[in-house]
Amino acid sequence: MGEWRTDPTFAMCRALVDGAEPSSFAGGPFDVRAVMTAIRAEVKDGFLLDEVPWERFPQGNRVREAVHLLHTEGSLRAGTGVVDGMCANDTRAAAVLAVPFLIRIAADTGHPHRADALAEVSCPARARYFGVASREELLLHRADTQDGDLYDDYGVEVTGYPAGWSVAAARAAITADTALLQPLLGDPDPSMRIDAAYTLATATDPDRSVRSAFRTRLVAEQDPIVSAALVLATAEATRAHPHAPTTAWMRERWRDRTQAPEVRLAAAIGWLCLTDEPAPDDLRAAVDHLATDERAHAMNDLPWMAVIGGSGETGLRRCVRKMLHPGRPDPDDDPWAPRH
Repeated sequence: MGEWRTDPTFAMCRALVDGAEPSSFAGGPFDVRAVMTAIRAEVKDGFLLDEVPWERFPQGNRVREAVHLLHTEGSLRAGTGVVDGMCANDTRAAAVLAVPFLIRIAADTGHPHRADALAEVSCPARARYFGVASREELLLHRADTQDGDLYDDYGVEVTGYPAGWSVAAARAAITADTALLQPLLGDPDPSMRIDAAYTLATATDPDRSVRSAFRTRLVAEQDPIVSAALVLATAEATRAHPHAPTTAWMRERWRDRTQAPEVRLAAAIGWLCLTDEPAPDDLRAAVDHLATDERAHAMNDLPWMAVIGGSGETGLRRCVRKMLHPGRPDPDDDPWAPRH
């Protein structure tokens, strides 16, 4: 954390913990939502990093340096993993400011580190999702922070900063750059296509334009794992912006035996997250038949599954257990145990 108590944001966080109303700081210099909104297009496009107030937020200068190294094709080791690591440590506010720059690096087809940049874009846009595999919470975008309630569904970061402010700012940044991200759904690299879908799933999509892009790409996609990513991304966006026809489409996908098994499994998981209906017998039978160990390991290439899995089971296996067999106990928490 470094000298956190000398950070400019510390006084605000301390005041919030002491009972100050978040609304008294909303829109101010330490509200990362307002800061993100104020970053001009020419600053993003020109990588004018000195125009961004990194220093206002915990470890901001470290994030700035990481973005600089990635952009200038400097040390890959020093430039990557910073945003992801900060989010894993529940310190997102400064990491959010990297999002528009990481998107532009990812969109640069000639940049050697574009895949590394894209893999980190969505990290600040998600919180409280590691190990979550229940119907109630998987693919869920929790309620945005209400400025009068510090302890909302996202709570606070380890610094005391409102986590919901960071998540909302990151999602706004991704939404603003969907035009740069959508072409990546057709990138030659399958991992880029998966990460593009994972990132776009966090965008605000009331008019379903992002979901239309997922559906359009799905028609042409030949890789079953990438196709599964597009289905899960569609389900995540639909959970945030309910749309009954899309829920019905999801049901058709898992019932369609001509679909790839990975697609049917993703559609079954997506459908279970979009409805309160009891799991029908044909869904249970299909999932139990299709969720082989080999397929479960292959589907761990999907970031949704990778963050769910534990030491003793893959993400797909955990989903199946939590959603369809909730009475089964958790596997032993043995870090050396093989995943099944």
